[in-house]
Amino acid sequence: MRNVKNYLNLFIEYLQIEKNYSKYTIVNYSKDIEDFFSFMEEQAMIHLEDMTYNDTRLYLTKLHNKKYSRKTISRKVSTLRSFYKFLVREEILTENPFTLVTLPKKEQKIPKFLYEEEVEQLLTISDCNTPLGQRNQALIEVLYGTGIRVSECCNIKLSDIDFFIETILVYGKGGKQRYVPFGSYAHDAIDQYLSVGRKVLMSKLKVSDQHNYLFVNHRGTPLTDRGVRYVLNDMIKKAASTLHIHPHMLRHTFATHLLNEGADMRSVQELLGHEHLSSTQVYTHVTKEHLQRIYMSHHPRA
Repeated sequence: MRNVKNYLNLFIEYLQIEKNYSKYTIVNYSKDIEDFFSFMEEQAMIHLEDMTYNDTRLYLTKLHNKKYSRKTISRKVSTLRSFYKFLVREEILTENPFTLVTLPKKEQKIPKFLYEEEVEQLLTISDCNTPLGQRNQALIEVLYGTGIRVSECCNIKLSDIDFFIETILVYGKGGKQRYVPFGSYAHDAIDQYLSVGRKVLMSKLKVSDQHNYLFVNHRGTPLTDRGVRYVLNDMIKKAASTLHIHPHMLRHTFATHLLNEGADMRSVQELLGHEHLSSTQVYTHVTKEHLQRIYMSHHPRA
């Protein structure tokens, strides 16, 4: 299997340099392919060209038996299709056994989101008299106020923020750039954090370790995706709240609230940085309160 591992390294290099994929995406690709290598070893396959279309069906059956969701299976198959396609392009292989594999349809799950009063509750948790409290408040205001991904939020640098026209330059998937607006609440929260909290946290770093990232942890180093998850969980725990949230839920909430208030789909697509409109259409669900408001406003017998 040594050559097989070398091919994986070549593919990862291609994803990094040519496709400019994020570290998170590359980690997922690598894990999917390594899991596939384990399957090959179980089937006593030594070379990638040993894989046939019938073997791909066997692999899919194994994934189903492991109770993976349709979404996860689709991702794994898509990863392997791309991997083999790359090897064919590089003339390492002549055929791609995953070309004819039909991807299972994804379940259309309604994204979980927060109601407006729950967002307000979340925004009262932070102690804005402390450096970390100021950071947490700014973090929530930015995530909810812009709808950007957690990874995009962690990568914001001070030079990316234009306070005059209230926009942030965001680096999205595949290195694509877009400007997202932010409102007065986020503006004030960032301003307070930069004026006091961030300076205190950054003072813990050596001069040689100083950096330009907006959000930092208690040691002054850049906040990570995992760090954001920890911050949110810690906030909920301290408040003894019944809220169950994850960082991406604030992005879902941003999109849901915009659409419920009449924003058009194309604009929300642009703000979210979605390449395809279908990715945005998953947010077209409406809240019970919104339906009630429409009914009360427009039905003659309401």
